[in-house]
Amino acid sequence: MGFAVISNPPKKVLLMAGVLAAVGHMSRFALLREGVGIASASLCAALLISLCSMPCARRWHIPAEMFAFPALLPMIPGMFAYKTILATMQFLGATAMSLRQELLVDIVYNGLTAFFIMCALVIGAVLPLLAFHRESPLVRGIRKLRRRGSTEG
Repeated sequence: MGFAVISNPPKKVLLMAGVLAAVGHMSRFALLREGVGIASASLCAALLISLCSMPCARRWHIPAEMFAFPALLPMIPGMFAYKTILATMQFLGATAMSLRQELLVDIVYNGLTAFFIMCALVIGAVLPLLAFHRESPLVRGIRKLRRRGSTEG
């Protein structure tokens, strides 16, 4: 909730963003316990948060992003990014070749993990918002099919 306060949202948005963040974290944690990778679990959690933010947005007439983005902030992979920077700094000061190789592995592993988690969060947050927005091609196609069905029957 602390991250959400930065953008100064209305209190009802803040409370719902906290609930969505809790739902997202619980789902990601459950998936991680089942052996799903952290990037895949983050993608599923971000999709869930984004999908759940849409009914809230309709109910309170506020953009869904106001609910989804603050709820996603706690899932940003800060520890992986920190470990990447730390290993990079140690790599620059290391002289032993074996230590440099070990640090290089840490840099690549933590950096790629942070990158893929961030990509998963972005894709999971944006995909439902684009797909189910009123003016998206998917929603327009569904409306068109409904109109055809109601005129034929």
